[in-house]
Amino acid sequence: MVRPPLTAQERERGERLGRMLREARGPRSMTEVAAEARVPVETLRKIESGRVPTPAFFTVAALAGALGISLDALVADQILTG
Repeated sequence: MVRPPLTAQERERGERLGRMLREARGPRSMTEVAAEARVPVETLRKIESGRVPTPAFFTVAALAGALGISLDALVADQILTG
């Protein structure tokens, strides 16, 4: 199955999510946050860098929980709603 190309809006949303996660992580290591969220560190690296602009909802929810970000904050920033 070939995935359709991402729209500019989807790419921008992924970049905003990556920025928000990096800022919330602060001085904590990717390894520490990924372990707490129970996601692979490479997944977190890809999301933060924008290489995975549309991660699974449960991955985002786990990372938000580990970082103390509410899902409401992500919705307010239009990261989860597009």
